[in-house]
Amino acid sequence: MNLSIKEVAEKFNITPYTLRYYEREGLIPSVQRKDNGRRVYTDVDLGWLQIVSCMKATGMSISYIKNYVELCTNGKDTLEERRKIMCKQKEIINEEIKKYTDLLELVDMKLDYYDEKISKDELKKIITEKKK
Repeated sequence: MNLSIKEVAEKFNITPYTLRYYEREGLIPSVQRKDNGRRVYTDVDLGWLQIVSCMKATGMSISYIKNYVELCTNGKDTLEERRKIMCKQKEIINEEIKKYTDLLELVDMKLDYYDEKISKDELKKIITEKKK
């Protein structure tokens, strides 16, 4: 598959500027160009973009992603180091999940409090209206 920069930008919901930036930073190792200089993205390039997008979504910095991509391009000798990077990122994600789980528990407690108060107030209102 050969896609234009516009098509790839739409597919990954990013701007063409971002794609050019990723290429300059070495996050997409070897984007081909037509004779007229326009970029042509292949399935391999889309694979790299998928990896970059995934890592960015997990909060990994551009420099960290760049290091990872460089390791990938260096072949199988870097498998252990790449695995360490993924393990570290997994720890970071798990910390974020814990943080949001704690926040969700707090929100749930507040909702329970409001539900209880609203129910008691509604009950009082009904009792007061019946007495009239």
